[in-house]
Amino acid sequence: MTTSFLSSGDLIVDRRAQYAQMLAEAGDFAAAADLMDQALADAPDWAAGWMMAGGFHLKAEALGSAITAWQRAAELDPAGTLGAQMHLAAHGITEVEPEAQAAYVEALFDQYADHFEEALLQKLDYVVPGRLAGLIEGAMARAGIEGFARGIDLGCGTGLMGERLRQRVSHLTGVDLSAAMVSETARKGLYDALEQGELLAFLQQEGRMADLVTAADVFMYCPALPPIFAAVHGVLRDGGMFAFSVESHAGEEEQMLQASLRYAHNGDAIKRALADAGFEIVEDAEAVIRQDGGQPVMGRLFVARKPEAVISKAVEMGEAEAVEAPASVLH
Repeated sequence: MTTSFLSSGDLIVDRRAQYAQMLAEAGDFAAAADLMDQALADAPDWAAGWMMAGGFHLKAEALGSAITAWQRAAELDPAGTLGAQMHLAAHGITEVEPEAQAAYVEALFDQYADHFEEALLQKLDYVVPGRLAGLIEGAMARAGIEGFARGIDLGCGTGLMGERLRQRVSHLTGVDLSAAMVSETARKGLYDALEQGELLAFLQQEGRMADLVTAADVFMYCPALPPIFAAVHGVLRDGGMFAFSVESHAGEEEQMLQASLRYAHNGDAIKRALADAGFEIVEDAEAVIRQDGGQPVMGRLFVARKPEAVISKAVEMGEAEAVEAPASVLH
């Protein structure tokens, strides 16, 4: 999260921090870190300042000093809004609490809501919604599906995925952790319903039902996917589809928290988790999903389907005949 906009409450300290930021932008991270340390001597309880100092020290290749700064920030920001706990977890210092992670993600996207699309589309070359929509279209064609009665777009953001689903879904619900994102998206009129909340809690609410669930660039902020997969399976009607993307990694770990504070997930672990949840994978594609610092970020896109139920029906002769339940999707 960018923290330089948060004031220390001391004009002189703020000016030093702004100058430190200028030094960092010029590439002199060591000088920026040194000046920030001087500023913090006069504002030792400025959590955002310690976050800035941690970032400068990290880029100056002084990891020990960066960790010290983040630990101080974590003490001053126990809720986790600024992301200090996330940085510490990414460097193996501690485990991040779910509440702290949620607070960080919510604050991050509240901050970026008004320029989110510009950053993603123009600066980061973000392509997931279009590619994921293409995979959904292909899966629909093979299954003979023309559309879906009800859809849920998890982590809907500003509606980039919703724009591509609108013509295929009769009733579309969007949910996002960030209230600012929900407010920004509401102006577009893309969704039939919009809710603000944590996605697992949303899925576990009684009465949730859908024929399509999507999550475009959402699971990089989720460390554990199996509980989410199980919840999605419970929401989907028989024959329903689940489409999502992840940042991928080739290591043995099921997931790893990167220095970017995003989780990368192992593709084989995802396949196992989908199977364990009761899904059949119908699409699995690797792709560059965006740029980060001028470098391509590799991802994986999946479309899975909840199998249609087979029901045993007694017949007059005492035999059992298997019949397929009607598909829940619109044909």
